[in-house]
Amino acid sequence: MSDNLKRYCAIKKALISLRPTEPKGNQARHINTLAMIVAGVIGSQKCHLPAIAKKVPSDAKPQNRVRKMERFMDNDAIDCKKYYLPYADTLIRNLPPGPLVLIMDGSEVGRDCVMLSLNVVYKKRALPLCWIVVKGKKGHLPQDTHIELLEQAAKIIPQQRRVIFLGDGEFDGTKLLETLQSQGWDYVCRTAKNVVLTEDAQRFSPQDLILERGERLELPDVGFTAKEYGPVLVSIVWEPSWDEPLILVSNLDFLEEAYHFYQRRFRIETFFSDQKSRGFYLGHSHISNTSHLHRLLIGLCLAYLWIVCMGAWVVQTGRVALIHRTDRCDWSLFHLGLNWIEHCLNEGLPLRTRFPRSERRRKCVG
Repeated sequence: MSDNLKRYCAIKKALISLRPTEPKGNQARHINTLAMIVAGVIGSQKCHLPAIAKKVPSDAKPQNRVRKMERFMDNDAIDCKKYYLPYADTLIRNLPPGPLVLIMDGSEVGRDCVMLSLNVVYKKRALPLCWIVVKGKKGHLPQDTHIELLEQAAKIIPQQRRVIFLGDGEFDGTKLLETLQSQGWDYVCRTAKNVVLTEDAQRFSPQDLILERGERLELPDVGFTAKEYGPVLVSIVWEPSWDEPLILVSNLDFLEEAYHFYQRRFRIETFFSDQKSRGFYLGHSHISNTSHLHRLLIGLCLAYLWIVCMGAWVVQTGRVALIHRTDRCDWSLFHLGLNWIEHCLNEGLPLRTRFPRSERRRKCVG
């Protein structure tokens, strides 16, 4: 059995086993094509269809394989609700107990398109739950788009789990914050130094306050923006090495807690870099159709989940030394997963097809 066929069979088995029901008819055919895309993406580490097609086991000519994937991407019946959220739901249910830390951010993908993604933090990675692709350059998207993405994720988040939402300065709109509050979720978002705050009927902004490097200031129970939304907590943190202070708005009670969680926000950058320059080169794609990109991302994100969960399993079961140095681990879960897949194919070992279900302590760069 060829490496391409082994990889494809393992992924197809995983996709079928994690679905709530056995796929049949058109759905089964779509799962087969999706497995082709995921396997081809992992094998080629590219998002271009011709490169993916070369790593797909099939008797058909490469161009015919490309056309099959193009039909998948052009099919309006293919959406995240049917072909991604069931796997994201499985992921959420198998994460360790404790707060779910969600991060929302955007990045340019394809040609003149932006991907707005909502990810859950797992170790030092941010795993994709859902996303929206729109035309345009990277910049602030409307709050309604943020809320639309939030509502997609809310459908698979257990009500009993505590959720902390993190976002940069794009996500400090009061309409979004009100939606998060009504959802029962905590939030910590960056905001501007000139934002209007209200305390005891007096209006001011963070830039009016005298603060020096190394200092922190907590402003509880203030009104936020000219609308006086709140009361909220506004925290100002100025680390000695920074050129300017960090200003956060939150519905948490204390600055230390808000700042502690916000430091995890940057983990979503690892997701975008793994999808682009350090992984699948999504930034080099010339696809400009937002629907086509959205469906291609189903395959890319499933590939990412499988690889990271594979890497986590390698760490949890003490197999790092089989593929990496023994004195320390300086590979991310993403690169551990990729190298373990390569190791299994080289050594004729079976490929694991399940998400991790247990946690064991072992230090590793995630």
